[in-house]
Amino acid sequence: MLDKTLRMNYLFDFYQPLLTDKQQNYMTRYYLDDYSLGEIADEYEVSRQAVYDNIRRTETMLEDYEAKLGLLEKFEARRSIFAQLRDYAKNDDRRQLLNELTDQLEKLD
Repeated sequence: MLDKTLRMNYLFDFYQPLLTDKQQNYMTRYYLDDYSLGEIADEYEVSRQAVYDNIRRTETMLEDYEAKLGLLEKFEARRSIFAQLRDYAKNDDRRQLLNELTDQLEKLD
């Protein structure tokens, strides 16, 4: 499993349009710009606790979206299949497997 920061960055990339502007701003500052909770609180003139609560709620929302839509899971599956394709493409004896992997990719979409 991906570490939390990397996972949140991926989830944010996939589901950012589903978030409010405020949620997007807090998540961008916290995960992408590496601001502390205190720095975000100062910038938006709110309490550190308010920032923390908003980020935690947003993380939960992102995980809920992923549970329902599975965009990150499909992305990781595609990446894995492409890596296998690259490995097997080096050997001509594996054309059958290349066809099977290609079929798997088509089913993901």
